Amino acid sequence: MSDGEVMRISASGPRRVIGVGALVGLGALLLYMALGTPEMAMPFRLGVGLGGALALWVSQLMWEVTGHALILTETDLRDSDGTVIARLDDIARVDRGAFAMKPSNGFLIVLKTSGPRAWRPGLWWRLGRRVAVGGVTAGSQTRPMADVIKVKIAEARGEAG
Repeated sequence: MSDGEVMRISASGPRRVIGVGALVGLGALLLYMALGTPEMAMPFRLGVGLGGALALWVSQLMWEVTGHALILTETDLRDSDGTVIARLDDIARVDRGAFAMKPSNGFLIVLKTSGPRAWRPGLWWRLGRRVAVGGVTAGSQTRPMADVIKVKIAEARGEAG
């Protein structure tokens, strides 16, 4: 981590609580339905119960992950646990458009090469050449980061303005 930190984004406490609380509520509701609806067919009860357990597991994972921060350095975007999300020289474009498949308050990065799949619920995910950043992060932090990444990419390509 010899590269200097340019920007950092993280999830605020209230956003973390609301996001995780929604998943806990969903999980609890699904488990209640599975256990409290005896007239539901057993395969459906099992499916609903598994869905509830999955929602509770994801909520626990989301609580852990949203305690991390995303750090933009001179060379890459990384998680505060050290995971390199995207190298700046591998970014083809950044998309903040309304129709981009991106998380709430976030942005989409399209890479030149595919990377390993990764998912940090509420913070970022990577699938093939696409990296999405956002979720429980504040738009006031993610928008400037997307803009800085765009500027750095343009500078590296020798484009002006």
